[in-house]
Amino acid sequence: MTTTPAAPQRVAVVGAGMVGLATAWFLQEHGVEVTVLDREGVAAGSSWGNAGWLTPGICTPLPEPAVLKYGVRAVLSPSSPVYVPPSADPSFLKFVSGFTRHSTMAHWKRSMDKLVPVNRIALDSFDLLTDGGVAAQTRDAETFVAAYRTETERRTLVEEIEHIHHAGQGIDYQLLTGDEARALEPSLSDEVGAAVLLKDQRFIDPGSFVHSLADSVVARGGKLLTHATVTDVVDGGTSVTVTTAEAGAEQYDAVVVATGAWLNRIAREHGVRRVVQAGRGYSFSVAIDHVPTGPVYFPAQRVACTPIGDRLRVAGMMEFRSPEAALDPRRIRAIAEAARPLLRGADLDAREDEWVGSRPCTADGLPLIGATRSPRVHVAGGHGMWGITLGPVTGRLLAQQIVTGAPVAELAPFDPLR
Repeated sequence: MTTTPAAPQRVAVVGAGMVGLATAWFLQEHGVEVTVLDREGVAAGSSWGNAGWLTPGICTPLPEPAVLKYGVRAVLSPSSPVYVPPSADPSFLKFVSGFTRHSTMAHWKRSMDKLVPVNRIALDSFDLLTDGGVAAQTRDAETFVAAYRTETERRTLVEEIEHIHHAGQGIDYQLLTGDEARALEPSLSDEVGAAVLLKDQRFIDPGSFVHSLADSVVARGGKLLTHATVTDVVDGGTSVTVTTAEAGAEQYDAVVVATGAWLNRIAREHGVRRVVQAGRGYSFSVAIDHVPTGPVYFPAQRVACTPIGDRLRVAGMMEFRSPEAALDPRRIRAIAEAARPLLRGADLDAREDEWVGSRPCTADGLPLIGATRSPRVHVAGGHGMWGITLGPVTGRLLAQQIVTGAPVAELAPFDPLR
C-alpha cells in the first residue's frame, strides 16, 4: 500500500519534448531538482517538425463531426488528409471505435468546454517561460489566414468559431474575399476565393524553441540525459525507481511520464487504460517567392504552412499508424499536391527537411494530465495536434499540482484514470 507523498524534492521527467521540458521548467520554479530523460534527444518526437502554431483560439477537440464526413473509402486512401490504414491490432481498433463514437457535435461541445480554461492561459504560460529566461521568443502572427476556394467551403470554420464562442472562448476574426486575402498575403494563388483572418494568435519555430527550453532547464541546474531508454518505473511506496537500459536504476521522489505517442508503454503499468494512438503528421520546407508574415492554413485540405526563417514549412496529414513506421513518401506528395493549386511562388518540387512525427491522440480528444494509480507517478500527454500550444500550460498546472498535492481544477477533466 502506497502512502500520500510529501512535496517532492527530486523529480524525473521522462520525455524531452515541449510537454516534458515545460513540466521540468515549472517544477524548477517550485524549487524542485529535475532530471529529464529521453531515449533519443531534445525535440526528437513530434516537437521538431510540426507547424509551430500557438493558436489557443482554435485549439479544439480532434474528434469532430467533419471527420466522419470523409467516409470509409476516403480514410483508407493514402492521399486522404485523415488516413486510417487497415489493422487488426486490438488497441488500435479500440481507439478507432472510441474516436468515431466521440466524433459527434454533442461530444465535441462537452470536450470544448473542458479545454477552454486551459486555452485561456496558454499564451500567458509561454510568456512566463520567455520572461523567466527561455531565450527563444514567440512571434505574433501579423497575418494568420485560413484560405478556401469558395465561401461555401468557408462555412465549416465559421460555424466552428461560433461554437467556440458559445463555449466561452473568444477569438477575433474577419471574413475576407479572395482579393482581400491576397492583398494581405501575396503567397495565395488566384484559386483562393474566400478566407478568414484569425487575430491575436502566435507561432514559433518549434525545434528552436524546445531546444532553448532545454537549455534553460539545464542552465537552472537541471540534468538532461539523452539516449536514456527508460525500461521500468516502479513506485516503491516512499520513492520511485526509474530504470534505464543504459545506466540502471535511480531513485526519485516522483516521476512525470511525458513520452508522447509512447505514453502507454509506461503509463499502462500504473492504471492508465486510455489508448494513446500515434496520429502521425508530415512536413517539409520549400523556398517561396514571398515568405508569409504569419501562418497560412488551408482547412479543406488540412494543410498548415508556417514561415520558418526564409523558408515555408508545409505540414499536414493525420495518419493513424505505428509511431515507429518509416516516413511514407506518398503522404509528402499528397500534401504537396493539395497545396500546389493554392500557393503562389512555392517550389513544391524542391522539398527539404522531409519529416514525420507522431502526435499523441486520445479517442475523446482530451489530454491525459495528472497522477496515475501511483501517487508518485504522473503523466502528461495525449494532446493530439495541440502539444505545442498546450505544452507550457500543461507543465505549469501539473507542476503546481505535484508540488502542492492539491487538485488543480483546470486539470480535473484530464484525469488519466478517467
